[in-house]
Amino acid sequence: MNQVSSKSLLNSKWTKVEIRNKEKHFVITKLSVDENKLIVDCIIEAVINRREYSINWRDLRDTSEWRQGWQ
Repeated sequence: MNQVSSKSLLNSKWTKVEIRNKEKHFVITKLSVDENKLIVDCIIEAVINRREYSINWRDLRDTSEWRQGWQ
């Protein structure tokens, strides 16, 4: 399990374990928070083609899908 802190999530780098469309390396580019400062939306951007995806930031904890940093 990856250790993911909501406070240091913005601009963090991630590597997708299963590569699709040549997209392997990603950066968290946007976070939306509610009035209680809880993350409600997380936008991750593929480095190779700059496509953006909305993901549940808690999914980054799954080591079978994501690795911290660019590997």
